[in-house]
Amino acid sequence: QVHLAESGGGLVQAGGSLRLSCAASGLSIRTYAMHWFRQAPGKERERVAAINWSGGSTYYADSVKGRFTISRDNANNTVYLQMNSLKPEDTAVYYCALDPSPVLRTPQIRYWGQGTQVIVSS
Repeated sequence: QVHLAESGGGLVQAGGSLRLSCAASGLSIRTYAMHWFRQAPGKERERVAAINWSGGSTYYADSVKGRFTISRDNANNTVYLQMNSLKPEDTAVYYCALDPSPVLRTPQIRYWGQGTQVIVSS
């Protein structure tokens, strides 16, 4: 059974940093693209970052570009999202997701994590 487990969320003040982790079990993530999504109250789910199987290609939403960094450690079956210069509008539940598609531009999510809450206070 495939399971994606996010961790690292919490409450931080604006301008602070947080690092989210997504640990996969039940399969190796080596051949899969990985994505981070978020969903804030009153808003639709938004993709914030993605990384291809090797880590050689990344995607960032305009709203987080320059502040967030996605990375992966295939040997440890884990994906990370480093979030710096956090803003109140970053408040959301963050989800990692596994994508069998080789094309980052067109996500085709197969598995979702349970989500981790991030709250940024002003």
